[in-house]
Amino acid sequence: MNRFFKLKENGTTVRTEIMAGITTFMAMAYILSVNPSTLTAFGRIDMGWYSVFLATALAAGIFTIAMGVFINFPVALAPGMGLNAYFASVILASASTDHEFTWQMGLTAVFISGLIFILLTVTKVRQMLLIAIPDSLKHAITVGIGLFITIVGLKNSGLMTIGVEAGSDIPANTLTDVLSFETVIHMGSLENSNVQLVIIGLLLIAILMVLRVRGAILFGILGTTLVAILMGVVDFSSLNNPTTPWVPDFTQLNFWQFDWDGIMHTGIVSAIATFTFVELFDTFGTLVGTAERAGIMKNKEEGQKRVGNAMFVDAIAVAGGAMMGTSTTTAYVESAAGVAEGGRTGLTAVTTGICFLLALFLAPVVALIPGSATAAALIIVGVLMAQSIRDIDFQDMVVAIPSFLTFTIMAFTYNIANGISFGIVTYVILACVANLAGKKKYDIHWMMWVLAVLIVLRYLLIGSQG
Repeated sequence: MNRFFKLKENGTTVRTEIMAGITTFMAMAYILSVNPSTLTAFGRIDMGWYSVFLATALAAGIFTIAMGVFINFPVALAPGMGLNAYFASVILASASTDHEFTWQMGLTAVFISGLIFILLTVTKVRQMLLIAIPDSLKHAITVGIGLFITIVGLKNSGLMTIGVEAGSDIPANTLTDVLSFETVIHMGSLENSNVQLVIIGLLLIAILMVLRVRGAILFGILGTTLVAILMGVVDFSSLNNPTTPWVPDFTQLNFWQFDWDGIMHTGIVSAIATFTFVELFDTFGTLVGTAERAGIMKNKEEGQKRVGNAMFVDAIAVAGGAMMGTSTTTAYVESAAGVAEGGRTGLTAVTTGICFLLALFLAPVVALIPGSATAAALIIVGVLMAQSIRDIDFQDMVVAIPSFLTFTIMAFTYNIANGISFGIVTYVILACVANLAGKKKYDIHWMMWVLAVLIVLRYLLIGSQG
């Protein structure tokens, strides 16, 4: 084991690596309950809670182990927050349009984006795209996804309710309400047990994070579940429910559930572009940041090579996760928790992956967790992602305006692609004007021009709805 993972060379031990792997698992295990709740949208999408749970645990386990064994990298993978919310929102939003976007079409879009990632990684284009996009927009995308996730958590818990102004032509209680300027946003009733639980969950997780407790989000979810049990609002039927068996039933896995007939649907083209675009920046930031903290980038050439190889595993995970029946599987920033505990090699990732596979036998317990507890986790994850706003220079309007439009439009139009699109186009325009005026020299990579033209054509030819 020492020779395989080069433990001595990296200044670590088996015990340290295993403890780091368990720490990483504890920090990201919340995805086991949050992802099924998000992708089934609390019963409004028929993917099946248990089917998504199986896919989540399997994808996280298999591809995290692959990252450790083949790349010797202390990074864990699982279905990503933000992209799973986008996945669900596209399907739900299509219910109020003439073009239904099924979850099978969503999985097809994710699978195709995975194939695109593999191609982009092998040809090195992926790395070039990452260089082309200004850092400010990368940070703004992260902030925007954080706000997007927060809105999902607020709405699903009932802490935020959406109504329609009197006299509006839009029918109440439809998803069209979310996208309408005539809607009114209220705070949910404090007499509602779901609202009470999400507030308790927020406080628990926040206190644990202030106290720097490892796995604060997971422990906060478990604590909220305990409170829900004491309140008598938890349904224990899952413990003896054949739909959530203790022994994994892989026949319920949504394996290879793709809709190739709908591949040319307008919405699926937009979804593929969004999944591909957002994942590019999300993975890059996570892998590079983790590599820096683990000391892997001390040797720049070797570090870049390992990050490049890690991107290839990540690309395979995107396609592989879709085959199993879940949204985009990606590198997790929570891997930094394991690195902080001393994890330096792939043994950390292997340990985390094994923990996810063992979790397959805990489905009935995970099913007990109320939706309000997972909603609280979504809101807190939004806080963590919003921290990237500090890296945006708001004194420079060429940077500030595109960045602001990126995360505000992403959140308030309830569409990740809209935010990214406005950010890119406005940056290209403003940077070009500033360069022509001789105020300051801004680099505009040729790929940014290509992306800006494609975005404008996209909106002109197929409209804003995807």
